[in-house]
Amino acid sequence: MRKLIEYDHLSIDGKMSGDAWWAGQQKVVPHDDHVAYQLGLLSSAAGLVLGRVTYEGFAQTWPALTGDVADKINSLPKYVASTTLTETTWNAQVLAGDAVEAVAQLKEAGDGTLVKYGNGPFSRALVEAGLLDEVHLSISPFVAGSGESLLAGLGTTAMELTKVTELGNGTVVLAYRPSR
Repeated sequence: MRKLIEYDHLSIDGKMSGDAWWAGQQKVVPHDDHVAYQLGLLSSAAGLVLGRVTYEGFAQTWPALTGDVADKINSLPKYVASTTLTETTWNAQVLAGDAVEAVAQLKEAGDGTLVKYGNGPFSRALVEAGLLDEVHLSISPFVAGSGESLLAGLGTTAMELTKVTELGNGTVVLAYRPSR
């Protein structure tokens, strides 16, 4: 069975979106270790799982990028949760029917991992359904001060810390597994 891993970027105050977050994130230049971490995360990936908003942003950006991470991300199949998209590009397909049930079927369909980027209602639904196996939180060394918080609206969910990785420039990745 495939493992589902979500990867998110956060400021140290737990924000993951908004103008202040983007401005802070732009000041934190990814270290070479960040690229190595992403390649490690993607090394056993059988596909990417994305919500519609993340898919649309990624599909506008990643196809024009080059390098090892871009090559890997661009080559993988993408599975998109959306009730409004009717067409996709960039090696993507919309998950048919209920997206949470479709992800459960994808997890049963083979080996490797499914890497999920982005956060929002779809992420909350996957956690609530018990489908998320790990959350990797890349914490960048800045305070955003405003923006959306990670997994906002989710009820209390215990997590176990499984790994801490320093990426340089003050960035760390904390890997958690939901307690079950």
